Amino acid sequence: MIKGLLRFIIAVIFILSGFVKAVDLVGFSFKMEEYFSPAVFNMPFFEKFALLFSIIVVVLELFLGFMLLLKLKLKFTLSALIALCIFFGFLTFYSAYFNVVTDCGCFGDAIKFTPWQSFFKDVALLAGLIILFISYRKEFGKKDSYSNTGKEASGKFKYYILGTFSLIMIYIMAKGIIHEPIIDFRDYKIGTDIKGEKEKINKNPSEYKTFYSLKNQKTGEVLKVNQDDYIKETKYWEEGSPWKIEEGKNESVLIKEGYKSEIVKFKIEDPAGMELTEEIIKAPKAILVFSYHPKDVPADLLQKVESKVNSQKGALIYGVSTDQNTFKTIKNTMMDGTAIKTIARSNPFVLVLENGRITDKQPAKDYVN
Repeated sequence: MIKGLLRFIIAVIFILSGFVKAVDLVGFSFKMEEYFSPAVFNMPFFEKFALLFSIIVVVLELFLGFMLLLKLKLKFTLSALIALCIFFGFLTFYSAYFNVVTDCGCFGDAIKFTPWQSFFKDVALLAGLIILFISYRKEFGKKDSYSNTGKEASGKFKYYILGTFSLIMIYIMAKGIIHEPIIDFRDYKIGTDIKGEKEKINKNPSEYKTFYSLKNQKTGEVLKVNQDDYIKETKYWEEGSPWKIEEGKNESVLIKEGYKSEIVKFKIEDPAGMELTEEIIKAPKAILVFSYHPKDVPADLLQKVESKVNSQKGALIYGVSTDQNTFKTIKNTMMDGTAIKTIARSNPFVLVLENGRITDKQPAKDYVN
């Protein structure tokens, strides 16, 4: 009874984890790109295969989780899940210890985990899987129930369920890759009031303090001192002080958690650095064309989308990218590439706002057709 309940819980966790990533595979691939980036594992060659790796990981989570739920091929299923959990555990520990990827994307945009929370979650799952492996080891030598004469129909039915589940998930994954996620867990879903979210953020902002890394030039002692104590204690900065700030080792630490929303990163500037965010979210209608990889956008597609947005009379129109020379017939504006990827899952992408509220969003190729 207990091992059955444990098997059910772990199976559901893997299925849910796989599902929320399957819905938004492109978003998960952005997270994989972070791991391959020079700042983390320094494997930039693999960045172009991030989507493929994402599909493999998600398929394994979903397929193995469902096999565990149906109690199929237990030895293989548990062994594969243990290996997968060790792999995830390594990634999350690396992220947490070196503080390089602040959100592993374990549950996509649906549930956010800190790196250490992700690691301990993987440790708990690994422990549970090992317990299951030991508990079910006496059943490994037996043939699957579908091969026993009395239960053949029941066994085959399990595989029909597995096949149906696989087809549904293939559809969901394809929909998310080709168009938009079938379920949008992001803060930029249709109906989001960006203007209202900005007001909430401004009323309740997060507070940070800088911690300086100070090294004593005489003794070699190193201290971490927050900005307030540094100012108060003259011994750290007075003339002739042996304490010197170590360049590049200062840390910004969250002191008070404010209103959390990805909208905090919604900041659009013109090429000269003048912010246009307020103008955009206050406009009766604004059409924004986003591109996070401008060089990869086909010229004919860009021409079509620019032509269509220019035909929308009375709308405020901007092209938003990481390159100020991306768009030819609409005004170029700038935004951080990571922030653009939070909004846009395709390249290019069209977002429509009415008085700061998202009323439409779709890949450019769908928008022009």
